[in-house]
Amino acid sequence: MITDVWRRITRWLQDNAADSYAALRAGVDPAAIAALEDDLGIRVTADLRALWLLTAGDEGGAGAGWLPGNEALMPLHAVAAFYRQQMDAQAHQDTLNARRSEYDRITVWKAHWIPVVSHGPADHTSGLYLDTETGYLGRWSRYNEGPGEELDTLASYLEDIADMLEAPALATRDKPGLVGGALVWGSRIDPAWEERWRPLAS
Repeated sequence: MITDVWRRITRWLQDNAADSYAALRAGVDPAAIAALEDDLGIRVTADLRALWLLTAGDEGGAGAGWLPGNEALMPLHAVAAFYRQQMDAQAHQDTLNARRSEYDRITVWKAHWIPVVSHGPADHTSGLYLDTETGYLGRWSRYNEGPGEELDTLASYLEDIADMLEAPALATRDKPGLVGGALVWGSRIDPAWEERWRPLAS
């Protein structure tokens, strides 16, 4: 499933958004994924493993990621660094939670959440995590917003993107367009791009 939908996405990017296609990192080998799992003490899902074998992040075409909201796939080193940071933050909260009532306890991160998408290639203020227990994506943010459920699996999230690129009239999550050779989504356009942004023809 992941391989098929990834082929649809990359074919579209290669044909229509060469800058975004060029910004995709190559996939990693299974040993790199196993090393990450051992390092962090987690196990990734089959879908995420399949994606990382195909691509291990996004450098950002036109300075932004190619995912809806101009978000970016996180490279493995960023996944590991952010996971550790969040687990450290949760350990601090757990210390404080011991003195809080059950109602007031704060959860900023769970050990079975793996960050996969960030606000931008170099901006990790918010993004999406994959819950390895449920298989669903959720949203995280450093702005003290509660983590929201996306109710998408990784496969359905990517399939929705492929559908929106191939049939822009069906796009409900965000509106795809182009700035030169980069895929840029309408929900979060840099003011410098506004005059150059062209929505995809329906």
